Amino acid sequence: MVGTTFFGNFDLASAAIWSFWIFFAGLIYYLQTENMREGYPLQDDNGNVAPNQGPFPVPKDKIYALRDGRGEIAMPSGQNPDRTDLALVASSRAAGSPYIPTGDPMMDGVGPAAWAPRRDIPELDAHGHVKIKPMSMLPEFKVSAGMDPRGKVVVGGDGEVIGRVIDMWIDVPESLVRYMTVDLNPEGTGKTRLIPMNMSRIKGNRVVVRSLFAHNWEGVPVIKAADQITMLEEEKITAYYAGGTLYASAARLEPQV
Repeated sequence: MVGTTFFGNFDLASAAIWSFWIFFAGLIYYLQTENMREGYPLQDDNGNVAPNQGPFPVPKDKIYALRDGRGEIAMPSGQNPDRTDLALVASSRAAGSPYIPTGDPMMDGVGPAAWAPRRDIPELDAHGHVKIKPMSMLPEFKVSAGMDPRGKVVVGGDGEVIGRVIDMWIDVPESLVRYMTVDLNPEGTGKTRLIPMNMSRIKGNRVVVRSLFAHNWEGVPVIKAADQITMLEEEKITAYYAGGTLYASAARLEPQV
């Protein structure tokens, strides 16, 4: 028989199970190293290479072609560089201690107002078109349900009227409102800012943004173009409103029950 003349006393069942374990170990090694293309090598709070890198080495660079002709990127070495302009100081020398803002945290983009350095280009849809556009430039869109915020005054967390909504920004493929444009004067001055839709509440006669007070609105990051918003601009605008939840007023920094 083949089992006795060719293999002799070789255990085929043992060979099969050991082949599986070797394959499985190789699969784990491959998946773990591929998982390390972002966020590695690890760094400590001071930006130095952390000692606990783990048992697996950082993989060699792989070139990825970005869609819509936006070039190429090599990972893991081509990751976004860490921000080095953070106005923070450690509260103690112990590792893992919280950092304390040293300037205006909302303008510096730290703490709850932190933002990630995304690419300064607009997000595109599946067809390569700009995804988020002003509704005033989309004649095929209209408000079919709910309250239209255009024309309503905008009220901050301190109850002050700071302007009036004049436009909305639509996520075209999702048919969803992402931002509102507010003119920072009820009478209209042309000085506009964007309000993230999820940081506002539309009432019967007003739009309420609780995270910002009257003196915060001038600092809201502006966009470069009138017909599109970049991913970096989105990041900074949303972070500014989120940071106002804690930093808009000194009273909000106190412990609350």
